[in-house]
Amino acid sequence: MKLYSYWRSSAAYRVRIALNLKQLSFETIPVHLIKDGGQQHSAEYQQLNPNQLVPTYVDGELSLNQSLAIIEYLDEMYPEPALLPEDPAAKAQVRSLALDIACDIHPLNNLRVLQYLTGPLRLNDEQKTEWIHHWLHTGFSALEQRLQKTAGEFCYGDGITLADLCLVPQMYNALRFRLDTLQYPTISRIYHHCQQLAAFALAAPEQQSDAQV
Repeated sequence: MKLYSYWRSSAAYRVRIALNLKQLSFETIPVHLIKDGGQQHSAEYQQLNPNQLVPTYVDGELSLNQSLAIIEYLDEMYPEPALLPEDPAAKAQVRSLALDIACDIHPLNNLRVLQYLTGPLRLNDEQKTEWIHHWLHTGFSALEQRLQKTAGEFCYGDGITLADLCLVPQMYNALRFRLDTLQYPTISRIYHHCQQLAAFALAAPEQQSDAQV
């Protein structure tokens, strides 16, 4: 198993957590998203992933992009511990929480969006931060309300699910961008609880071989 990854990529972070939870051995192949103009744009990497994003998961002849597709594949191939409930309604709720984060919150503070804001659109650092905080608050406000109805120890009840694998990297980003998270007590509680678990701690950006701290 190979995971093409960047240490601070939220999407790659999700997959690392899943691999750790499943106790699967994998080789990390760093793809630096800034160095050399962004190594994800190299001709070699484009052959592997035309979207020019990380992560890319490779296992033999299989190559997958999109973190949630990778995680669901891993969950079906290696069922323990399960990351989605068996009950269809519960499974749909977990997927909905995960997609709230991965599709609605994360893309608006992704690197290529921020590079476009400060490049062609010429926003300064203060304006870029205002953009980031606006969309994080918009997403977190709704997510906090939903989690107050579904959360136990984790996002959905008392077991780790796909939703937690999405929440932790997004909260990491929010803290990196100095977002005031005091108004999101449920999100914060789940984040700090997950951080105490080895699978999450070992997946943290600072623990990666390509980390720049």
